[in-house]
Amino acid sequence: MTRKARAARPAEAAPPPAPVAGPQLSRLEVRHLATIRDLTLDFTGGFTVFTGETGAGKSIIVDALGLLLGARSNTDLIRSGEEHLLVTGFWDEEAASRKVNAQGRSTARLDGEVVSVRELQDWAQQRLTIHWQHSAVSLLSPANQRALLDKQLPGDLTAYATAYRAWQDARTRLETLRASQRERARQLDLLQFQADEIAEVNPQAGEEEPLQADLGRLANLDTIAQGAAGALNLITDGDENAVGFLAEAVRSLNAGARYDPTTAALQNELRAALESIQAVAGELRGVADDNAPDPEELARVEARLGALGKLRTKYGPTLEDVIDFHAQVEQELAALTRDEQDAGTLDHEVERLHGDVLSVGRSLDAARIGQAGPLAAQLVAIIRELGMPHARLEFRLHPAPEPTAHGLSDVTLHFTANPGEDLAPLADVASGGELSRVMLAISTVLGADTPAVVFDEVDAGIGGSAAIAVAEQLRRLARTRQVFVVTHLAQIAARADHHYLVTKRIEDGRTVSAVERLDDAQRLDEIARMLSGNTSDAARSHARELLQGSAGVPST
Repeated sequence: MTRKARAARPAEAAPPPAPVAGPQLSRLEVRHLATIRDLTLDFTGGFTVFTGETGAGKSIIVDALGLLLGARSNTDLIRSGEEHLLVTGFWDEEAASRKVNAQGRSTARLDGEVVSVRELQDWAQQRLTIHWQHSAVSLLSPANQRALLDKQLPGDLTAYATAYRAWQDARTRLETLRASQRERARQLDLLQFQADEIAEVNPQAGEEEPLQADLGRLANLDTIAQGAAGALNLITDGDENAVGFLAEAVRSLNAGARYDPTTAALQNELRAALESIQAVAGELRGVADDNAPDPEELARVEARLGALGKLRTKYGPTLEDVIDFHAQVEQELAALTRDEQDAGTLDHEVERLHGDVLSVGRSLDAARIGQAGPLAAQLVAIIRELGMPHARLEFRLHPAPEPTAHGLSDVTLHFTANPGEDLAPLADVASGGELSRVMLAISTVLGADTPAVVFDEVDAGIGGSAAIAVAEQLRRLARTRQVFVVTHLAQIAARADHHYLVTKRIEDGRTVSAVERLDDAQRLDEIARMLSGNTSDAARSHARELLQGSAGVPST
């Protein structure tokens, strides 16, 4: 069901916009841009127009300012034969510039310091707004119509965006879990097998080296026993042995030791050596007697080493690598197990978050409806002043099938300029001239929030009394803003505070555009040309009447 917020018929015109503080554009320097060779323009506040013959290049000024606002650089804009173009704007004591070379590289500066184009754009957007020729057409987009209504609702939009993002993240995770359920089960089986295989062996860091030593000992017990027996035979068990010879040597020193301290000391050393050899002989006897082969122990060590080697082959190359791999598998198992649990519980979380989105979305819709009526009334008040006295306009909310990134509802702007006609979508019923005037009303109410505003061909598709109404609205806007307008209508030009003429001429076989600020006499001639295509006495008389009904009367 469509929800409407209708515009009440205002009793009188909306009040003029509040002043916007900030620096105004005081000078513009342009070098090698399209047909401009070298141009310097000085500006003051108020209402400034640029006029000229069709094809004279009036919009080049707008293109130059657009480069300072971060518009995409195009090498086609560089004057033929030149290596680069340069645009510099001065706002009181501040300066911004953009240089584009023939290779497409762009250099931005703020007060002489190199900055990114994005930084230049952010800086310039606080000082200047441009409404291009296609800006009115952009009103046909439902997204742009919604943005008009949402401009004053940043808090509601942020709350909704947060809730929507949480819901979408949960939905995406649930869909991912469901889509990967079969793969997750396969992966769980594999990881569980690997974890069980390693856990069954339970490898310990550093255990292989002592096991290898045990294996060498167990495999050579006969050799060890035979060696010990041979050593015993030489030390104690043989007919002639080391213990016997040492004992005899000790006895032979008995007599001399009674009289010679040195001999006595040497005898003591021999006794100590004899005791050491006898101790070694006892240990050798244990080795010789206790090294009977143990097939079970040998098999146990071989099996353990075999199991460790198998793990190293599959998960190694080292035993430490196997242990690390096991830890990683356990972590992945835990994560996949959580995923399995999440898949079972995330449904409820998605439903809960969906409820949050609906709740916050309904609040956003209520805020939009609350904003729609007053905003539509402000716009209609200005639109009716612009030569459409019977215009009606309203914002309508249409519930979307499910929550979207921008809310629970689509927003469209409905409009009619004629009495007795039903409101219909703006895109279906508005002419080019009507779109331009709606755009101007929107710019007045919402879009002129910078110290300087530029309108490029805002007068497209209008004339007569509508043109006069548009001119008056632009002049009213210029009370609190610095307004620049590229126009082809004499009614608008006549109400400007400052008038610049854009012309083309041929110099040395090259086309050159020039921009000249007109004095009163020149302005009279230009407005006469705009009215009649010539500067005859009749045309000049008509132009003088138009100027008299505007801001002043030229003396010429």
